[in-house]
Amino acid sequence: MLDLIILGLHFFICFLISVAIWRGSKDVDLCSSSTGTVEMEPDGLILVGKEDDIKKSQRVTAKVNGREVVVFYHEGKFHAMDSRCYHEGGPLRLGEIEDINGQACIVCPWHKYKITLETGEGLYEGINPLEPSPTPQWQSKGVKQRIHKVTIDNGNIYVSPPDLSVSFDSDYFADKYKNSGDLAMEKQSYSQAAE
Repeated sequence: MLDLIILGLHFFICFLISVAIWRGSKDVDLCSSSTGTVEMEPDGLILVGKEDDIKKSQRVTAKVNGREVVVFYHEGKFHAMDSRCYHEGGPLRLGEIEDINGQACIVCPWHKYKITLETGEGLYEGINPLEPSPTPQWQSKGVKQRIHKVTIDNGNIYVSPPDLSVSFDSDYFADKYKNSGDLAMEKQSYSQAAE
């Protein structure tokens, strides 16, 4: 009898954890604010959240012109980029931030691709086989991830809409997940797993 009670308690706790993950409490969807309108300033900037709130959470995901953008607060600076990795669409909001050669980089949780927060460059560790004793050094693949300009005004954090006249590798996954985004895709996969 005690075994059945423990088993039932275990399933109940697992259910509560899956509901908490499914709800995604750190995410913000600015396409549907409490008034039903996008909070956009006259100069085109889109309100993402309060400076103090984002400093506490270290990151927040928001919709900016329909595409999902993740805003990071790291070492006293705010950075914003497309929320899906340029490589295979991994959710960057779940990645860890590492310092690589003095550059803050987000590490994609799926395949460990490293992307600089400041410029969106993809980094890799490579060697020059022509050197007598080659040692691995960090190299740039070029800018792969779309970066969004962050503006701070009166304790509010704003993100500029993307300039789509220039394309980046991350645009493919930003467009692919535009209607659903990180949170919706995760909710869908959790609900399918529960069936």
